[in-house]
Amino acid sequence: MRLPTLLLLLLTVGCSMLPSNPTDPALTSPSASEDHSDRIAWWREARFGLFIHWGLYSVLAGEVEGEPVGGVGEWIQHIGRIPKREYSKLLDRFDPVAFDADEWARIAKDAGMRYLVITTKHHDGFALFDSAVSDFDVMATPFHRDIMAELAAACRRHGLRIGWYHSILDWHHPDHLPREDWHEMSTEGASYPRYVAFLKSQVTELLTHYGPIDILWFDGEWQPTWTNAYAAELESLVRSLQPGILINNRIGKARYPEVTPTGPPVPGDFGTPEQHIPATGTPGVDWETCMTMNDTWGYKAADDHWKSTETLIRGLIDIASKGGNFLLNVGPTGRGEIPLPSRGRLAEIGSWLERNGESIYGTDASPFEFLPWGRATRRALGGDGTRLYLHVFDWPADGELTVPGLANRAPRAYLLADGDRTPLDVTRVEDALRVRVPVTPPDAIATVVVLDIDGAPEITAPPRFAEALPEFVAHASVETLGLAGFDVRMTTDGRSPTASDPIVRDPIRIDATTTIALRHFEGDRPVSGVRRQTFTRVEPHPATRVADLHPGVRYRYVEGSCNSVHELAALPTVSEGVLPCLELTPARIDEHYGLEYRGFLRVPVDGMVLFRMRSDDGSLLRIDGEVIVDHDGIHAATEKTGTIALAAGDHPIEVLFFEKGGDESIEITMERPGETAIPVDEDVLFYDGESR
Repeated sequence: MRLPTLLLLLLTVGCSMLPSNPTDPALTSPSASEDHSDRIAWWREARFGLFIHWGLYSVLAGEVEGEPVGGVGEWIQHIGRIPKREYSKLLDRFDPVAFDADEWARIAKDAGMRYLVITTKHHDGFALFDSAVSDFDVMATPFHRDIMAELAAACRRHGLRIGWYHSILDWHHPDHLPREDWHEMSTEGASYPRYVAFLKSQVTELLTHYGPIDILWFDGEWQPTWTNAYAAELESLVRSLQPGILINNRIGKARYPEVTPTGPPVPGDFGTPEQHIPATGTPGVDWETCMTMNDTWGYKAADDHWKSTETLIRGLIDIASKGGNFLLNVGPTGRGEIPLPSRGRLAEIGSWLERNGESIYGTDASPFEFLPWGRATRRALGGDGTRLYLHVFDWPADGELTVPGLANRAPRAYLLADGDRTPLDVTRVEDALRVRVPVTPPDAIATVVVLDIDGAPEITAPPRFAEALPEFVAHASVETLGLAGFDVRMTTDGRSPTASDPIVRDPIRIDATTTIALRHFEGDRPVSGVRRQTFTRVEPHPATRVADLHPGVRYRYVEGSCNSVHELAALPTVSEGVLPCLELTPARIDEHYGLEYRGFLRVPVDGMVLFRMRSDDGSLLRIDGEVIVDHDGIHAATEKTGTIALAAGDHPIEVLFFEKGGDESIEITMERPGETAIPVDEDVLFYDGESR
């Protein structure tokens, strides 16, 4: 709806009350507040929710004038560089006659999901609700129904919690800054504080017109204009309107690192890893992995890269085993239909959860560091006991499931899917418990074995290898890390260590491919499982003889929108030349550009080299023509690593980098085992003297 004159005046007056140049104070972490645990208790119990990305972009289905547009569907305006006036014409095409709020809620409920989060407004600025402060909303479309009102009511009818996704970023609003380079609107007269007032008004509508809302899921916080000072004001507003609501960490500058914050306390109630599952959980930090079923959040008709049901169920188990939640996305069509591939997978997940949901809902993270056959969750039993849920991915062919390093007595075991709870035999073999299971798994994706133990889990993890590369040149010195109070015994032929094998007292020296096995002992008694690792001897890549080398690296600079480093080659050259190192200085614009660097990397001695590449957005590193680090795609400043064996001398190096939007950076370091990392800069980069 259009803005009433009185409300416009209120917004204008309200802007003067906002800081014109806010600083970034640390936000108070609700994780430390007394009521955080009460607020989030239901969410920890729920474990599994449905994410819905739906808007005007769904009408386009990933295409503009019949031509496919790369990237994710909900970013099509940005990626396709569609001007505001053209994109706004989609209002007339948004008429999702197949939308049925009750059907969507039933699909989520039948999938075993406990909550639902939907995009009330994505980055394009289109509101799926009746907004009094904007005429760019669902009431300006032929559909003319308040989707949020219908969905909130349907979720409550079906026993689901409801959450609103709301973008802080807004490509449509004339006061939002900074402006995208494809935007035809002038920035003259634009006021970001005035936009913040608009943002607060829409958030107020969402929290006052639809009853109790359980989650407010923010996004689009990465622009430099949005600060933690603004976030603190917004959080205060939200909590004043609905004190019991959960807020994700993207209300402030805390998306990356996503789970374990550094610096100021993380804002919001939970972290938000996107499209990946953290390697480990983080005690004391609540987190939720959000993930697509295919390669897009918003609907794209041509995207058929669907994850299998097995991948999704095992992902849910993996997340629960680390103490996290899983927010799984669907992108409905422009007609309002959830695609059949999504519906089928959700139904199959729901079928698995109907049999095994006890092992997911309300459970705690696994007490085991690692299990060779799958994952585990747990819950405390009344009295002094613990129930372990053993999620078996790799079923033992001999019918013996070994649970390593577990010292507790286990009075009962059974298959969770067995309604009769037929007892399974449990025996102790040295450090481990062995559960006798059927030869054939009842569920090929993940069979859950219930193991009830006395007391809290008492687990002795196996010794670890200190940070060591799995490959080496000529010889290696392998260090081990054991627990205090135990001996570490080893073998170098892959056997499980026994009391007759040697105790590790010094680094293990090897000069041939070797499989080392480690195990903790208390005297002659094994008290842990076995950790094995194979260290492989390799030959280094030979160096290249180049006669005329000079410090620096050659570059080619390009401009244009792309989503992968592999698209850079097709873009015309804007400039080229020589740089002292991997600098971004040739860039004439802040986004939609790329750089290709080529030269030679000088290595002082033979050996393995570990490369760490940190970039925002995508990057790729080749040495001697071999891809060492592939960090492609659109992402924030995150790190990936890779290794290669190199002989002393000079080696061809190629680095590709592109910047899509937001912040930009690229850094590469190199290190040899046992040595300090050094930057890949002018000290080790060279180019040949021939002209290009």
